[in-house]
Amino acid sequence: MKSKYENLKIIYNRNKFGWYWAPVFVSFWFVLFYVTVIPCFEYAPEPLLIKDEASNPERFIGERAENNLLNLTKMGPRVVGSAANEQGAVQFFLNEVDKIRESARNDIFEIESDVQIGSGNYILWEMVNMYQSIQNVIVKVSRLDSNKTSCLLLNSHYDSVPESSGAGDAGAMIVILLEVLRVITKNDTPLDHCLLFLFNGAEENPLQGSHNFITNHKWAKDARAVINLDSAGSGGRELLFQSGPDHPWILNYYGKHVVHPFGTTIAEELFQHNFIPSDTDFRIFRDFGKIPGLDMAHVVNGYVYHTKFDKFNLVPRFTYQLTGDNVLELTKALGNAPELDDPSKHAVGHTVFFDFLNWILIYYSESTGMILNICACVAALISIFLYVWLLPKHMGLRRSRTFIHFAIIFGIQLLSVILATGLTIGLGILLDSVGFPLSWYTKNWMLFGLYFCPMFFFLGILPAIYLQKTKEYGIPLGIAVQLFMHAHCLILVLVTIPMICFEIRSAFLLMICILFYTISVVINLATCLHRKTFLWLIAHLLCQIIPFLFYTSNCYSFFKAFIPMQGRDGADTDPELLMSGFIAIMSLLIAGFLVPILFVFRKTKTILSLFALVCVVFIILACTPVGFPYEAKTSPQRYYAVNTLRRFYNSDMTMRREDSGFYIVPVDRKPDSLDEFFLNSNLTKASDEDCATEVVCGFPIYNSRWLGWKNQSFWIPGPSPQPIGIPSMRIISKEAVSATNIKFQIEVSGPDHMGLFFQPLDDAKLVDWSFNKEPIDKQFTPPYFVYFSHGLDPTPLRFIVEFERYSPDWSGPTFDFALIGHLVHHEIHYTDEFREFIKSFPEWAYPTAWTSSYQSWRL
Repeated sequence: MKSKYENLKIIYNRNKFGWYWAPVFVSFWFVLFYVTVIPCFEYAPEPLLIKDEASNPERFIGERAENNLLNLTKMGPRVVGSAANEQGAVQFFLNEVDKIRESARNDIFEIESDVQIGSGNYILWEMVNMYQSIQNVIVKVSRLDSNKTSCLLLNSHYDSVPESSGAGDAGAMIVILLEVLRVITKNDTPLDHCLLFLFNGAEENPLQGSHNFITNHKWAKDARAVINLDSAGSGGRELLFQSGPDHPWILNYYGKHVVHPFGTTIAEELFQHNFIPSDTDFRIFRDFGKIPGLDMAHVVNGYVYHTKFDKFNLVPRFTYQLTGDNVLELTKALGNAPELDDPSKHAVGHTVFFDFLNWILIYYSESTGMILNICACVAALISIFLYVWLLPKHMGLRRSRTFIHFAIIFGIQLLSVILATGLTIGLGILLDSVGFPLSWYTKNWMLFGLYFCPMFFFLGILPAIYLQKTKEYGIPLGIAVQLFMHAHCLILVLVTIPMICFEIRSAFLLMICILFYTISVVINLATCLHRKTFLWLIAHLLCQIIPFLFYTSNCYSFFKAFIPMQGRDGADTDPELLMSGFIAIMSLLIAGFLVPILFVFRKTKTILSLFALVCVVFIILACTPVGFPYEAKTSPQRYYAVNTLRRFYNSDMTMRREDSGFYIVPVDRKPDSLDEFFLNSNLTKASDEDCATEVVCGFPIYNSRWLGWKNQSFWIPGPSPQPIGIPSMRIISKEAVSATNIKFQIEVSGPDHMGLFFQPLDDAKLVDWSFNKEPIDKQFTPPYFVYFSHGLDPTPLRFIVEFERYSPDWSGPTFDFALIGHLVHHEIHYTDEFREFIKSFPEWAYPTAWTSSYQSWRL
């Protein structure tokens, strides 16, 4: 007679599937991804043509928007201060508004337009962001039969960064707003509230146009909510990545009326915690206007964002129709929303929202989300406990022995999760440390081998070894596999609990995984299928389809949006850490309940080892030319290249030093990619000596992001730019306010983009100035930075700065003052040497170039 354990061994061996079924099992999930997730994301409506308008009088016409974008981008780059931005673009909008007014139902609507020219300053990113005479074009639409003053604000920007025609960022959004304006006013569109269309002339400066409107314009006080449209790519789907805040009613309208939803709370929380290297006007409307709204942006093909490759022909034709349909329906809905009368009455907390395969938007309140998360966790704990409690009944084991088995399995699964996550992230850190980051930047498929495969391998190898070693004395294989999945579910619950406690709304990501697995457990318990060898797999696998589609869809969307962003996140940010960490998390959700299924096939360890082998192959590829990240024009490496003249003055205004050269700012994790191209150029990085003695190391810093990048940037001595547009500085007065205080009145004039830096010396302390007082009140770390730009009016900037010292001894200098001028749209003045230098960059590198000057005085 055979022993009990020998019987168990027979059951174990008899019920394993052949190894050849494993590729079929794995292939099924790959095929499901390719035939469902990708087509859903890439789906696009057929654009309506102008000839279709007669039969679709109230529809958005994509072709007209496309034609408008072509005309707008023909102007070339529209940088603040340039003729294209301050004159050409403004006239373009006035002409288009006149055309719209001619075709509008003027018996129903009143259409007013205004060109706003304004000045102001505020704090952004710990710098004073100051502007003078920048422009906006605003159109107000009101129904004649409505006496309400509350308005819905729709905003996008028409200015662009240097060298870019701004087709994607954000010309496409601008022409979509123009077409929405035309469609609404040409028909008898119900409209309870007025609409404000803000064509913003200074977003890239950054965010000055929206600040000018919301703080200075006569219509700003009527804005009750905002739809902000921007771009981090070149067309495609627009992602809803911010809502509210604290106004869930707005999301209700989005969910009910948007035709092609695409949004997630995850993107909102990532953006608000600075994981996305961008900002939008939504921040200004929220912080200065105190109005809620929706923030949406195109995120596809971010490789060309803020480059000269952001051209009209790269914006997919379906973009206009897809986004236009969404914005038009959303505008109609919010334009009639009763909540717009007084939004403050409806400020009732945050919202959890996410789309499923871009078909539907699921949304609910934060409190509802917390209840769902708690219920899912409690249900999972109860179902797992019941499973383990009832297990001895048909296994012939003591209950205590069963719980010991489960505890051992839980420990192995926990170790597997920790090992898989740690080693996968460690691999990313290793690739970065040995100089091979971003191998997946252009070849996105590299991510599968580098990070998904090691996760799959380490998630399965320890449980497989355990089952192999204990098969003669363990529990039946089907039961053991289920216990491993129970253990994984328990781990997810233990991670979700602190997320609930810290009110992290993205906890829904784990809740969905827990919920669907719990449903399968309940079904199997209720039908007793969990005891029927492998029949429990039917319910389990069916319940995994929806989570698999959801998580792989989120992965695909994340990669589409975030991979290009890693090419502009700075040399001080590790993209491998972000990608490996994200993939580790998603693998636990996608594969945590699928990898254990591989245990039911013969040659389990061999099957799992194939994932490890693939990983090794991909690591080798990452270290070869195959893993080179960049391609010319489509996904180039970004740099800034600034031909700079530098002059350093003593306290007696005599010049102590003058030089010139090329300042190179790498924008991604591979700052040394150009080393071999400039071997004979005396290329140097920021030196400790210069950084100790010169303001911002003597570099022509453009904005505050460059401050964080200066240690990775380069200086190459070279010929001077033409001495054009060099700012001037004069001291109007210098007076002692008291025995310990001294005040300077200074005037500066120069190009339309300048940087002013103030570095107090010795025991001097800045106590007052003409700009925003927040840096003084909050004691920002010097040097104090004022970013200044102007549009039409080049009037010199006058200001005062007052310093205090602990002692009345003013014999030495008080502060260093650096004045930097940037000629960002004056390519005509480039020297031949600078043009040749730009051409010397390899074809896979893209330098955004301009000329500048750096001057510093010890005053």
